[in-house]
Amino acid sequence: MKILLVTDAWRPQLNGVVRTLEHLREDLAALGHETQVIHPGLFGSWPCPTYPEIRLSWNAPWRIGRILREARPDAIHISTEGPLGIFARRWCLKRRLPFTTAFHTRFPEYIQERFGVPVGLGYAWLRRFHGAAARTLVATPSLRDDLSRRGFRNLDFWSRGVDTELFRPRPKDALDLPRPIFMCVGRIAVEKNMDAFLKLDLPGSKVVIGGGPDLPRLKARYPEAHFLGSKEGEDLARHFAAGDVFVFPSRTDTFGLVLLEAMASGLPVAAYPVTGPLDVVAQGVTGCLDEDLGMAALAARALSPEACRQHAMAYSWRACAGQFLGHLAPIG
Repeated sequence: MKILLVTDAWRPQLNGVVRTLEHLREDLAALGHETQVIHPGLFGSWPCPTYPEIRLSWNAPWRIGRILREARPDAIHISTEGPLGIFARRWCLKRRLPFTTAFHTRFPEYIQERFGVPVGLGYAWLRRFHGAAARTLVATPSLRDDLSRRGFRNLDFWSRGVDTELFRPRPKDALDLPRPIFMCVGRIAVEKNMDAFLKLDLPGSKVVIGGGPDLPRLKARYPEAHFLGSKEGEDLARHFAAGDVFVFPSRTDTFGLVLLEAMASGLPVAAYPVTGPLDVVAQGVTGCLDEDLGMAALAARALSPEACRQHAMAYSWRACAGQFLGHLAPIG
């Protein structure tokens, strides 16, 4: 099968959507399927306001139709609701071709945080966007339930995975800091709620790994924290394993791949009881979920690293690729 993936999120961006699609492409190839990715690097683009790392394609309408037509795919999946997703959706609807979409990101909350746009308006637009799809794929039961209450239809599960060979317990010598080490890994942006972690009164050290537009502000406001910048691959995995507790302050993530990577590395999780952690973390076994994030972080120290590792072992990227294939809407 030839599958066309349309995404506004792609390298050099480094986030959960990009990493999910990269793993998906690798596993689909291993299963014998051909995947072509339409991404912003194929077009002219400009930086997204307030988030220059994200590139928005501007000349796609003149080229995306030709690419879609010449690709002759057996199935089309539109992964994001940005310019490329909008143009591809329009092209499919005009030709009455079925397609699937995915709900990766709570953009209404992000946009409200940055520009004050009411959340209801954002969800009304997204409901219309995804309503034309044969299926909209979501990563967790709690996200499905939330979107169902908001009027979304034709929702199906597409879970996530973790590379348990890369992310595994290792010696903790990658970080020479006072312990315990409370760690947070992710995009450094206002919607990730990093202040909630950095302002906590915790013993030991706080470590933040990642880059993003909010990094300069946070470094200036919390000089006692250790900001290590963006990391990937073995370097990231070594630093993950060097922590003691993983703190996840976001209230808006739809899954949180870093939760699986932390647990696979033997780190218990402290988080709020919201979508993502509620679905991924086993309360009192692999993490502590509490509206008091500081209390959760302190309590998580007592949990078993071995239990965290075993819990993460159940999540496979190959199984995720199989789920994805089962939900596609074949053309013709």
